[in-house]
This record gives sequence, structure tokens and C-alpha cells, in this order.
Amino acid sequence: MIYEVEVLALGQETKTVKRRFPRVALPKGMLVAWQHSGGRAVSRVATLGLGGLFIVAPDPPPVGTVMKIVFDVPSGEVRARAIVKNTKAGQGMAVAFIDMGYPDRARLDQLLKKLA
Repeated sequence: MIYEVEVLALGQETKTVKRRFPRVALPKGMLVAWQHSGGRAVSRVATLGLGGLFIVAPDPPPVGTVMKIVFDVPSGEVRARAIVKNTKAGQGMAVAFIDMGYPDRARLDQLLKKLA
């Protein structure tokens, strides 16, 4: 199933984004540690889904950057490799998961079911 989501960026037109998995907004945010060849940081997560997340970062790395990410969920830790798919200067980056172990995906899925 493909989800079509309309996104309205500040001062821009609405555009439709296609996603395989819906994302859940995290108003309080959740912390994620991320690392790539250019450095590492800890940031807040704005939205989260089985396919990826939006990380709040004032100076995100460029599109195509591969990174390692780790974040805590109630049932443990989730570790994954991800790729930057989109950036918004001064706001953050959309990343897609490209590699995640089965136990990590199960923990993420369990969290998303609670948040839905």
C-alpha cells in the first residue's frame, strides 16, 4: 500500500509525497543519536514510521548520506542504517531505513502500534 501525504512547507506550495508506511507525529519528540562520516549528533525526532523518520537538525548532511542511527523505545533500543532522502535547511532531514535487524524492526513496530 502506498500512502499519499500532502506536505506544506513554509512559504511553499503543497506537494504530494508517496510513502510505503505512514508516519506518526511525535509532538514531544524523541531523541535519536546519528552518525555519519562527517560527524555525529543527538537530535529530536519529529515523525516516525516503519520506513523512516524526520530528524530535527539545523544543519543536516546532504541527500544521499548514509548514517547509523540509534534510539530508545520502551521495549529496548532500535539500531539501523539509514540514508538521507530529503533535507530542509534549518529544519532537518527525512531519512529512510536501509538496514535494520528483525528484533529492532519488531520493537519499532510495537511502539508504532501503541502510538497509532
